[in-house]
Amino acid sequence: MSETSELLLVRHGETEWSRNGRHTSWTDKPLTAHGEREAEGVRELLAGRDIALALSSPMSRAVRTAELAGLKDVRTDPDLHEWDYGGYEGETSDEISRTRPGWFLFDDGVPPGPSGHPGETPAEVGARADRVLARIGPRLGQPGAGDVVLVAHGHFLRVLTARRLGLPPSAGALFRLDTGTVSRLGTEHGRPALLAWNGRVAAGGRGAGA
Repeated sequence: MSETSELLLVRHGETEWSRNGRHTSWTDKPLTAHGEREAEGVRELLAGRDIALALSSPMSRAVRTAELAGLKDVRTDPDLHEWDYGGYEGETSDEISRTRPGWFLFDDGVPPGPSGHPGETPAEVGARADRVLARIGPRLGQPGAGDVVLVAHGHFLRVLTARRLGLPPSAGALFRLDTGTVSRLGTEHGRPALLAWNGRVAAGGRGAGA
């Protein structure tokens, strides 16, 4: 258990679309069998930690990951939803680049999609991340307060990491985040700091990428 509370970021386990590199926001794809094993591995990475608060995206792939990871009393938070990809939902980056050469999500955002899915700019995703951080911020870095766990999605958690570290939303591009991983944000000298990134249970049961 850490002496001061940490922010633990869990990306959900693999889905069919994440395996194929397809942008997935509101499409509610279930975990694959491999994704369920990844989520079960998260349980080992969280073992022994004093978790005071666990929040999850409302999407089933995140909720199921939280369940398999052994998290208790998990509350869903709509602000933890993945980036709304608008008209690029279900497309791969290679497919998008054929009609929009040089496109980069963290700089360019997405075009509008079907009704109810206008797409989001990096700044809009950053604003959602800021709302989450404002709500949980008082709990972080406090001695004995317990850890906060967020179970959510790759691009959103990358933006949230950037914002926690005082960087613009576009800096989320610097933080590659794989499925079924645990990352840790803490403090150093009272300032937010990255402690560990993309950790997962390797073959043989030991954490890798800590």
